[in-house]
Amino acid sequence: MLALLVGGSSVASAETLNEALAEAYAANPTLNAQRASTRAIDESVPQALSGYRPQIFGNASAGIQSINAPVSTAAAAGGASGRHTDTTYPRGFGATIEQPIFDGFRTKNSVSQAENSVLAARETLLNTQQTILYDGVQAYMNVLRDFAIYDLQRNNVDLLKEELRATNERFNVGEVTRTDVAQSQSRLEGARADLSVAEANLKASRAIYRQVIGSEPTKLVPARPVDNMLPHSLAGATDIGYRQHPAILSALHAVDAAAYQVKVIQGELYPSLSLEGSIDNSWGGTQTSDRVTTATVLGRLTVPIYQGGQEYSRVREAKETLGQRRLEAEVTRDQVRAAIVSAWGALEGARSAITASQAQVKAAKTALDGVREEARVGQRTTLDVLNAEQEYLDARVTLITAQRDRVVASYAVLQAIGQLTAKNLGLKVVPYEAQVHYRQVRNKWIGLQTPDGR
Repeated sequence: MLALLVGGSSVASAETLNEALAEAYAANPTLNAQRASTRAIDESVPQALSGYRPQIFGNASAGIQSINAPVSTAAAAGGASGRHTDTTYPRGFGATIEQPIFDGFRTKNSVSQAENSVLAARETLLNTQQTILYDGVQAYMNVLRDFAIYDLQRNNVDLLKEELRATNERFNVGEVTRTDVAQSQSRLEGARADLSVAEANLKASRAIYRQVIGSEPTKLVPARPVDNMLPHSLAGATDIGYRQHPAILSALHAVDAAAYQVKVIQGELYPSLSLEGSIDNSWGGTQTSDRVTTATVLGRLTVPIYQGGQEYSRVREAKETLGQRRLEAEVTRDQVRAAIVSAWGALEGARSAITASQAQVKAAKTALDGVREEARVGQRTTLDVLNAEQEYLDARVTLITAQRDRVVASYAVLQAIGQLTAKNLGLKVVPYEAQVHYRQVRNKWIGLQTPDGR
């Protein structure tokens, strides 16, 4: 395909496919939302690690206390009794610290579960990146295809206008009949309808390009297939997909996370041991207002015996969830294989389609030239010429579509095997490193701000 000016100024700088994909990598909202989701999942690790750390609480109290109690008045005549009223203002403050020592390995397994969830989230992010980049390839190539088709349809309208003018002139001198004029008029109106459809398709493609890439298409440069990045056989592609596709790796990490969740819940049935310390300072509880300081250190062992059976049910539930994750991993593996086979078949079909379409265009052009020459000497009718022109136009549209499909299919195979990444494509971008945020938050003990300042 030729380089096509798609909107914008004629002096606008050309934009390559890789440049468009770099824009999508940096600014696509769907991809950025998945990055935010991955960062949120990073926080599950410090949350799990908090099970190793002490918990400290402070307390303070202040109030008023009124006492009205009977008192013995032996000194009074007859040993009568009376009542005593006293008002005090008790106050105090203190602190308590609790350090877990053993919790049935729940914290250890919770940390392992969270780490596997983080790894699964990273693979999901990589898979989302693949989807966005592939969508970008489709959007880019669709704009090129639809503008090329629009350009052909516009030229076809101009050609048919000239055909109609020439047919009217020949009708005026009696060389053709009114039927020939009507046929030319009908074909022109059909071409105008096709031009309207092509224009609508182009507008839709431009809108999708804006949605995926983040900017309006300007001067797009034709793209080439990425055959040099593809395996040499379907078997090789399938093997790479099984080993490297992020959807499969994410599913396997989800299996590991579910297995650790079973262990976490089972840990609730084990004894737990903790060390507790507290200090309290109080005064004002009596008229003397003497300060009283109390310090306590306790070791607390808790042995669950029976708590209604909830934990047993949750363990069984977690085991069923683990079985579900294993089945989902197998489903994902089958989906990846199906996607590879489908993409590989589409690529081979697109290659064959280009060869056939090129031969079709050449033959249609030869046929059109011959029909026009024969029409000049009266051996062909106006309808024959119009049909030959339509066949030539259809062949060129088919070739443009096949060229688009050829490029897109090569990227589809790259996506299906899990290698459609910014790094593999050599995009000029600042790579997003998910592990950077993870390292920043993993061992944070305190703080409300995220590493980026929010």
